[in-house]
Amino acid sequence: MSISGQSLKLAFIGLGVMGFPMAGHLQRAGHQVTVYNRTSSKAARWVEQYSGAMALTPREAALDADLVLMCVGNDDDVRSVVYGDDGVLAGMKGGSILVDHTTASAELARELGHACASKQLGFLDAPVSGGQAGAENGKLTIMVGGLADTFVLAEAVLWHYAKGVRLLGGVGAGQLAKMVNQICIAGVVQGLAEALHFADKAGLDAKAVLDVISKGAAQSWQMENRGHTMVDGQFDFGFAVDWMRKDLAITLNEARKNGAQLPLTALVDQFYAEVQALGGGRQDTSSLIRRLK
Repeated sequence: MSISGQSLKLAFIGLGVMGFPMAGHLQRAGHQVTVYNRTSSKAARWVEQYSGAMALTPREAALDADLVLMCVGNDDDVRSVVYGDDGVLAGMKGGSILVDHTTASAELARELGHACASKQLGFLDAPVSGGQAGAENGKLTIMVGGLADTFVLAEAVLWHYAKGVRLLGGVGAGQLAKMVNQICIAGVVQGLAEALHFADKAGLDAKAVLDVISKGAAQSWQMENRGHTMVDGQFDFGFAVDWMRKDLAITLNEARKNGAQLPLTALVDQFYAEVQALGGGRQDTSSLIRRLK
């Protein structure tokens, strides 16, 4: 497989809020993209918007593809589209590459790495950060695990929807790095929620305070992009609490295996459970402030 200035045959599995625009960037870049989604009407809508093609099974989508890219929900969802007579492994040709953008466990990444190697296929675990807006604007950050030779072949494709792509180690390293990312986000959002709660109780204009402190050491992506909307009680920005709790469960499980101490992450996970109990499971992660009001 060569990537230099050529149109590749690609398959994209999973057309959720992330996968739908990601696959669109690939088609618009001139590649030949075939999509599969469990709900076929969404795949049909993607074809209507971007052209390309749709398949009725993951195997059909993967036939003759140079790269098969996936972005689904969790470990079980990944297994459901990879294995079996209708799974992508049944359709992929020797020498092609499977790229998993799902935020999943490092254990699953290693499992898939072995499964692909047994079939002379390449594999990269490549979870993303940047949310729905990042996917739509082609500005995702992609953390990658896998062999360097495999990464070199796939990297140019990933840049079509990324502002940052980096190989961080062997298979599983991408998922471990995504866990680091989620640990950081959990702590920052909780700190921001407490700060805004404090500002409100102190009788301050929270938005004015944000405008000032965002120019100093307290600045963060969450403050810049979610601070004002948190004050306004707006929580409809793509990455849901339910998905964050899924990610934190993976992270805390990995910490139990490697001995890392994550007391703050465990506490914030329970705070997110309270948000779910308030009916906020589908609201975005900045809704953490709801439990303080």
